[in-house]
Amino acid sequence: MTIRFATDQHFQAADLQALFLSVGWSSGQYPQSLQVAMQNSHSVVSAWHGQRLVGLMNALSDGAMTAYFHYLLVHPDYQHQGIGRKLVAQMLERYQACARKVLIAYDAEIGFYQHCGFVVGTGKTPLFVTTLTT
Repeated sequence: MTIRFATDQHFQAADLQALFLSVGWSSGQYPQSLQVAMQNSHSVVSAWHGQRLVGLMNALSDGAMTAYFHYLLVHPDYQHQGIGRKLVAQMLERYQACARKVLIAYDAEIGFYQHCGFVVGTGKTPLFVTTLTT
């Protein structure tokens, strides 16, 4: 299977909706907002199998000191094939000059991110104001 990686930030709403809902994220209920979010991101790396969007990672950044990785998702049919690791590797390379690279992980995914080089912060607590459940 050939997976193609791309950095274009313009997506079809239906592609984003299908990907986000495939992993059970409630943000998939807002495909037009996801389109705007991707266009307004500092950068996006996506994974494609033919014409199917199968993975995505985006960054919000000041371009100098901090990169915040907000979304990383891989369609369940394509998980455990190294796609997520390749998305992370591309983003870490792109933001290697940033002193701070941040993400918030669900507890079940912490091991994956640690394997990618992230460490669990101590003395820090993520805080939210959100209407989304996932």
